Amino acid sequence: MNNDPSEKSETDSLPDENPPEGTRRVIDGWERVFYSGYWIKTYAPSVNSLEAKKLLIEALTRRLFNHIEHGLNIPGTRLAEARRKYEEETDPAMKRVKAGMLAGSLFNRATDIFRNLVDLQVCGVELKGSDALTRECGRCLLEAMELGRFVLHRSGEEGIDELWGEPFRAFSVPIEEFYESRYIKIGQAKRDIDRIADAMVDTFTRIPAFAGIEPSIRAFARAARVKSETLRTDPEIFDVWPQVVAAGERLMNFSTDGSAESSSGIPDHHAISDGLQLIRAGRDLIFFITRARTPMPKSAAGYIERCRIYLERGYAPEPPVPLPA
Repeated sequence: MNNDPSEKSETDSLPDENPPEGTRRVIDGWERVFYSGYWIKTYAPSVNSLEAKKLLIEALTRRLFNHIEHGLNIPGTRLAEARRKYEEETDPAMKRVKAGMLAGSLFNRATDIFRNLVDLQVCGVELKGSDALTRECGRCLLEAMELGRFVLHRSGEEGIDELWGEPFRAFSVPIEEFYESRYIKIGQAKRDIDRIADAMVDTFTRIPAFAGIEPSIRAFARAARVKSETLRTDPEIFDVWPQVVAAGERLMNFSTDGSAESSSGIPDHHAISDGLQLIRAGRDLIFFITRARTPMPKSAAGYIERCRIYLERGYAPEPPVPLPA
């Protein structure tokens, strides 16, 4: 029996299958939902209560700060100070970072409010949707989401707008509906993983020095797709995460043949060092998407273009510096 979760959970493509988006089906004993061409593992949502939403928003806030650039996790108690510093700043580069710090403080303020709303409910205080604290919580999340466009992923790649919008969505819709929106994003993340892997295969299998690399790329992408749909609370995470790491290490340990020649007998003109750097960049980008469980379309498109240039010209251009929208 194959105990490799990256193999037994590989249900991305099934024969005779092209169902409508959102179709659910039990596959290998686990319910899955179909989005963007992939069957995605589902989990039972929490009961739609204020307490459950508080825990979800707290988790989404931690998730946000885990993936964005450093230094933006400003306490909600410093909101007035963060806003004043942002409004007074005139240097564009400094103002961008201070916008992110203000967004972080707004996020934390919203989480603080929601935590206190739940505490009041536990004390028997009846809360209504029009309550001033509830409105303030929503306002903070909306403003943070608007400022989030200035913030980059921790890697320095593009910003991930979806991470800023998730707490507000969790605040404003039933938990079950929020989970469904996450499955849509996971499907899109899997699609980006495969787009990057396909570009790597299409590029490097045409270069003699990298002959034989395709199995390593495919194994890594397969493990990454499985990880993107697996929650950390899932018992299989103890096999799924090591599979991703090990597959990534095997990809980076691939041995090139620097003396390889093209089919015409002419030495290949591709810079090996540039190719290895490009493989590492692709591996890292897939890791970023896998951990965030969210697509990074701008970064994926930029990487694919770098692969095209490397194949055509023999060298890999530096990645462009991402600019916030």
